Amino acid sequence: MSVGFNNDFDPEYGHVVVLDNHVRRITAHNPSPFTFTGTNSYIIGTDDLAIIDPGPDDDEQLEMLLGVIEGHRLDYIFITHSHSDHSGLAKRLSRLTGAKIVAEGSHRPATANISDISMTLDSGGDSDFAPDITLGDGETIEGDGWKLTSITTPGHMANHTAYSLDKTGVLFTGDHVMAWATTVVAPPDGSMQDYMKSLDKLLKRDDKIYLPGHGGPVLKPQAYVRAIIAHRKMRERAILERLSEGDRTISEIVKAIYRSLDQRLYKAASLSVLAHLESLVASGVVKVEEPLSLSACYSLS
Repeated sequence: MSVGFNNDFDPEYGHVVVLDNHVRRITAHNPSPFTFTGTNSYIIGTDDLAIIDPGPDDDEQLEMLLGVIEGHRLDYIFITHSHSDHSGLAKRLSRLTGAKIVAEGSHRPATANISDISMTLDSGGDSDFAPDITLGDGETIEGDGWKLTSITTPGHMANHTAYSLDKTGVLFTGDHVMAWATTVVAPPDGSMQDYMKSLDKLLKRDDKIYLPGHGGPVLKPQAYVRAIIAHRKMRERAILERLSEGDRTISEIVKAIYRSLDQRLYKAASLSVLAHLESLVASGVVKVEEPLSLSACYSLS
């Protein structure tokens, strides 16, 4: 099953895009190979407001959000996860508005048994991030005419959370599921085991539309999530096949299975393979005779 990615998305920089009566979107002007056209911020409500992912700590982005808030009260700043392109502006916006920062928890690694934790992605974690309010799975916060429920979805990051907008069928998925590309799962921030479990969790829901942290909406969530799961399992089979052919290092595996890879994404691909190998080692399918790392040697058990 192929994943039907959709790259047809106009970020409409500098404009507030009305999605429905209670949801508006602003896209930060921070395009990159990892952020696509930029980070989406969602404004919830019509009077007493909430914002999901204020975006990077950027003056232009701050001015845009303050312009939307003007004349209203911002009560909450919801964070899907503590990568700086999503949560970076939270502290400054909170100081200026008095809004409380809401998230699953503080920034932390998902993986404790990776020896070379220096190989994090350039997009970077917001290492000092800590919310004012922690919201567990299934817990809700209500505002004027809206209610958001936390759906914890660890995998891309340990503190990753999606938010369900009550009575709309809308799920704000952050970086867990996006229409434009597969999600980067990169230790130590990410865990492939957690990510796959979180995908299975979404399959049990009946959401009608996903609004992600980058790019446009996912319009057929169930079919799309099934395709993402199939893609990840295909990638796992490809890694096992390379090990059976005699490859021992992540570098060898990446060169074999990512033949047309943009070199700017080489580190992300290497960390993704490491995430798969970590999961396979944990399940006993693959063995490693040294600490898990990008430079370790791996073989079939």
